Amino acid sequence: MRQLVEVVDIKNVSVSPDGRLVAFRTEQASIERNTYETVWYVQPVDGTSAPRRLGDGGEMLPDGGGSSKPELPVWSPDGKWIFFRAVHDARIEVWRAAADGSRTEQLTYGTANVRTFSLNPDGSVLYYSVGATRETVIDAELAEYDRGVHIDRTVMLGEALFRSGFQGGRLATQRLKGGVRLPLLSGVPDHWKALELSTGVTTELASGRYPESPVTAANLPPAGGEIVRVAEDRGSKRIAVLREQSDQQGRAGQRSVALSMLPSIKSGRLVKCTAEPCTGKQVTDIAWRPGSDEILFTVSERDSELEQSIFRWNVVTGDVQPVVRSRGQITGGGRWGPEPCAASASALVCVAAEADVPPRLERIDLESGSRTVLFAPNQVLAQDMKKFVRVQFVTWTDAQGRRYTGQFYPSTARDGRPPPLFIVYYRCTGFLRGSVGDEWPLATFARSGIAALCINAAPLSDDAIARYQQGLSAVEGAVTLLAKQGAIDSTRVGMGGLSFGSEVAVWTAMHSDLLRAISVSSPVVTPMGSLMMSLGGEEEHSRMRRYWQLGTLEETPDHWRQLSPTYHIERMRAPVLMQMPEQEFRYALDFIVPLIRRHRADLYVFPDEQHQKSQPRHKLAVYDRNLDWFRFWLQGYEDPSPDKVGQYRIWREMRDAVPARSARSGIHSGG
Repeated sequence: MRQLVEVVDIKNVSVSPDGRLVAFRTEQASIERNTYETVWYVQPVDGTSAPRRLGDGGEMLPDGGGSSKPELPVWSPDGKWIFFRAVHDARIEVWRAAADGSRTEQLTYGTANVRTFSLNPDGSVLYYSVGATRETVIDAELAEYDRGVHIDRTVMLGEALFRSGFQGGRLATQRLKGGVRLPLLSGVPDHWKALELSTGVTTELASGRYPESPVTAANLPPAGGEIVRVAEDRGSKRIAVLREQSDQQGRAGQRSVALSMLPSIKSGRLVKCTAEPCTGKQVTDIAWRPGSDEILFTVSERDSELEQSIFRWNVVTGDVQPVVRSRGQITGGGRWGPEPCAASASALVCVAAEADVPPRLERIDLESGSRTVLFAPNQVLAQDMKKFVRVQFVTWTDAQGRRYTGQFYPSTARDGRPPPLFIVYYRCTGFLRGSVGDEWPLATFARSGIAALCINAAPLSDDAIARYQQGLSAVEGAVTLLAKQGAIDSTRVGMGGLSFGSEVAVWTAMHSDLLRAISVSSPVVTPMGSLMMSLGGEEEHSRMRRYWQLGTLEETPDHWRQLSPTYHIERMRAPVLMQMPEQEFRYALDFIVPLIRRHRADLYVFPDEQHQKSQPRHKLAVYDRNLDWFRFWLQGYEDPSPDKVGQYRIWREMRDAVPARSARSGIHSGG
């Protein structure tokens, strides 16, 4: 399990202006230090030499939800340096590293954290913005602590009020803005400075002055659908646009997007891609091929092995040509989310991964589609996976004829019985590790005698109950299929999930007898959660209506009773392990506490964690306890470690209290 926690991820891939070099950063969890070790590298795009280590990348920059924030380095125009923000000793500053590996140096030394930065066209001046000073922010935190925190719509009532999450390398007091947790005083306007790189002299830019920023969706004229991606060609200033279209079926999970090009930011004439690969597909990323008339776009396919394909669209001729088709993911390794490829005139450099193959860096030729591995930092794990774990792509249909797909980790029969099955439902992209949220080590489950299945969620209906019923139907169909094949024991099935996956696991436990036990890491929708978030005003009310069709308890009482498991505690016959982040568990206490009092739930809360747990020791602890939990309920096995005596005492009490049809008889310890 340690190997899965300590996978090396590859992030922030960027090609130099001349297309010869690629820079990237590795992130690797260290259980020993309970942090992430990050390193910047540079390597020739043609792969003629191994990566060159440039220097320490600092602490991981969080995105406000427990994930790593994507942030590309900035190349100097001559390709001799990369510039990047780095967190060291609770200070965010701009650093640069020489591409030849000769040195790495800090450039800014301010009293405030650097928010963003850019270079002028010839690379001689570094522009950077700052907000409130670190001392001012700390003083504001302490003043609130001494005088009391004023509660308003920006305060998350379910979370600690003082220094509740990691921001800028330290525990900081947070406020909610636009759905994102930010440090105190984040609303202080940007203050821009200019650093002359040749002299080291820093000057203040006059109020209202700031450098030209890249084109964003906000700069473009509105027209028929939300803009989800933009990419500007540096030379011609043409703009590639990916715009979400209204789906006629109203399916939020299978959005229809339109790929088009604007000749300039002031142009009102959209050139649309009308070729078959551009239309009706899930286009997930766009980029310009340097020095050409071509836009490179990525298509993700749900009905296959979540394959990805990359195409070239010539915006002058309209011609579309395929570049490559991948069995798995070629835009990231899967821990935190997508990682777009970087493009040179002749090749793409991408982070590739499959369900059973960990992340590596690859070069993809834009003409031939040939693939070359540039950097494979997880080779030992890859060999172990190949030796010990077989992953099978499976597909089935439910009773309504809907098609589902998933990745199945078979296990071996024991004592003449097929193995039990663990299921997780949400997304199965890249190297799966512990699925979305990374909490259930699927390969370890399979090696421990529990087959595991990751199910790709169906295109999501706008209706919450329909979404949950689709999940239940998918699980029923998968269990039927695998049981008919003799691959699993359908009387011993468990399930887990994060976020939407948690909701589907609880719904399945409430509305079927399929599950012996479940494990969740996120709260479900409850009256208490709705009340605690209601200070968010119309924004929060709109979110509740949009995702769950819920108003206040007075407005939609019947729908609340139908949807929220808080009203159906008696239906929760399967025991529940809850391993939740500190910032979320309080929102579902009206569901959690009654279950604990009935000996149907066991709750662990992880301090200072957000939606997705990120601390390496927490990751390992969650892995370990989830494995113990499902081995206990599905195999009747107890780890003989003396450190776990208390854990099993509680679980045995829960087993004794579980209704007869969900109980597990027989137990053994040791091997």
